[in-house]
Amino acid sequence: MFESAEIGNSLPREAYEREMPRLRTRLIELQTQLLERRATEVLIVVGGLVGAGRSETARLIGELFDPRHVEVVPDLPPNDEEASRPPMWRYWRQLPAKGRIGVFFYGWYAGALGERIGKRCDLAHFDARLEGIKRFEQMTVDEGALVIKFWFHLSRKSQRRRLEELAADPETAWRVTKEDWAHAKSYRRIRNVAERMVRETSTGAAPWFVIEGEDRHYREIAVARTLVDEISRVIAAQDEAAHARRRRRNGAKTARLSPPPVATLGTTDVLSALDLSLSLSSKDYDDELPRWQGRLAELSREKKLRKRGIVVAFEGYDAAGKGGAIRRVAAALDPRFYRIIPVGAPTDEERSHPYLWRFWRHVPQQGRMAIFDRTWYGRVLVERVENLLAEADWRRAYAEINEFEQELVENGLIIVKFFLVVSPGEQLKRFRAREKVPFKRYKITPDDWHNREKRKDYDTAIIEMVQRTSSELAPWTLVEAENKRFARIKVLKTLVETMEAAL
Repeated sequence: MFESAEIGNSLPREAYEREMPRLRTRLIELQTQLLERRATEVLIVVGGLVGAGRSETARLIGELFDPRHVEVVPDLPPNDEEASRPPMWRYWRQLPAKGRIGVFFYGWYAGALGERIGKRCDLAHFDARLEGIKRFEQMTVDEGALVIKFWFHLSRKSQRRRLEELAADPETAWRVTKEDWAHAKSYRRIRNVAERMVRETSTGAAPWFVIEGEDRHYREIAVARTLVDEISRVIAAQDEAAHARRRRRNGAKTARLSPPPVATLGTTDVLSALDLSLSLSSKDYDDELPRWQGRLAELSREKKLRKRGIVVAFEGYDAAGKGGAIRRVAAALDPRFYRIIPVGAPTDEERSHPYLWRFWRHVPQQGRMAIFDRTWYGRVLVERVENLLAEADWRRAYAEINEFEQELVENGLIIVKFFLVVSPGEQLKRFRAREKVPFKRYKITPDDWHNREKRKDYDTAIIEMVQRTSSELAPWTLVEAENKRFARIKVLKTLVETMEAAL
């Protein structure tokens, strides 16, 4: 794979000076279109062998574009905040908004590459990390991103000559470190590991471009041409898609279909199987509440929890009692230990990133709890039912959500997911009661009544959501919430027992 980047490609200075101004002009034009459209973020990964031109190329990219809209992310060891969260957290936070360009030194490849080169992981673990990276890149591309990855390569002989030249010049000697010489001595191992990485993660959605790094003129023109070609391709595809949408609008109108039914055998499903008659008396509730809140308070101070984090996810029908359940959980905790994240319609900033970005940024650090009032499951519930996105998008979201939750669990987080269920009759009763109480009236909105009218569609979506995303790592707990007291105790008990089992 790297042989074609070891043959000594070069470009005359005259050709470089003739070509580069034209390419830079074209890239500025393309960047302007990206900013105007706000439909695509460009993620550029820069990696390669020591001496092959990584740093020079990153600097070049800043010069080719308007640097005000380019964000360069260096390859630095994780700080304390980053180290206390899953490895991908730092990269999700650093994703540029749509219309902007992000340049990542090795980016999300840094950890896997460093571990394998340093012999800190076996081949199976390395390949598993690469599979996770491929899924991450595929998701960002599906969400509209353009991923361009450059690997700069040198032959062993060229690398040594390059390092010796830099070391011999007093003005550049500082650029050659002991680590660089150590990497040069490990050339064959690094080359082999890098070749496997490039081969396994060069996909149609996010290909690697291997570029020979010995000649600066050749390297820079190759990078600039690739950027022009890739950005032009994405913009052309957007134009074609826009033309297709206009043709559809001008032709026959397509009926908007309800969500397809979930295939079942028989008449029982996870919702109809619930016993909504379950209840708890006021006396029993008064006895049980301090018991379970006390156990939760004790668990939150466990030393073992200092290296774990907790994600508590609440979903449910409108007026099912999510807020009341969350308040009972929070009442047992030190306010410094938890954070409640209410989730509504995405903001402009959130819409300018892949949809999981808004949730990744709130992933708690070790020893902390994040309580989500509504969650990432809106993708397969409200967005699905309300036809806010294409069917292909919400269908792929199941796998993306499972991948997200698996990554959290594998990095030490405990996930507890609740879905609170009430019958249509009890929901209507609560709606009308809220309308009569002045300080509760704000809880009832036109959206609540609208959602109630689509109850059957939501039931279908909920059933499929549970089927596809209730896993051993992050199972769903369906809560019979017809009786609020019963629901609150079940939530507390489940949370405590899940934490105890994990610790």
